[in-house]
Amino acid sequence: MAVPSKKPKAVKAHITRLEMTAPPHQSLSLPSNLNVALMRVEKIPAAYYRYLYLQVGQRWHWVDRLRMSGEALEKLLHDPRSHITVLYVDGAPAGFAEYFQTDSDTIELCHFGLMEHALGLGVGKWFLLQVLYGIWGLEPKTVTVTTNTLDHPRALQLYQMFGFNPVATSDALVRPLSDEELLSLMRPAKA
Repeated sequence: MAVPSKKPKAVKAHITRLEMTAPPHQSLSLPSNLNVALMRVEKIPAAYYRYLYLQVGQRWHWVDRLRMSGEALEKLLHDPRSHITVLYVDGAPAGFAEYFQTDSDTIELCHFGLMEHALGLGVGKWFLLQVLYGIWGLEPKTVTVTTNTLDHPRALQLYQMFGFNPVATSDALVRPLSDEELLSLMRPAKA
């Protein structure tokens, strides 16, 4: 007999939207004891993207892309305005960044984060700076990012350190993934 799964309670989040109107001027060295690679992924498979998204975002309650249908997710990911860069440390995925060119003047940094095994290695600030250099190479007038109180406790501070300024705040409720939703992500996709 199956035990009915309870839906997790919604969690309150305070959202901050930030904008950046000039490229960063910082320079950071990569810790010398790490083998690190950054790779832009063209036409990322939805299953690999979901793996990255879940590994990076589960503890921060990232849920939106996991609840999208495979077809909708692939359409978004394969849009030529989408850019995904994966961070590798010692040959294994360690984080990713995703940005989207909303129009000729604006690029949104949609997702940025590290997997748990990469936290504390000193690579996060360096990775974000490399991503921002890549974004500004496309010559936008504005770069936007949104963070919230469910994110890493220093996320807002990190974005501000690189030149983002808060422009709006709001509140929202986030419904964490249920056990049933997590299990469905582990099942192989139907052909």
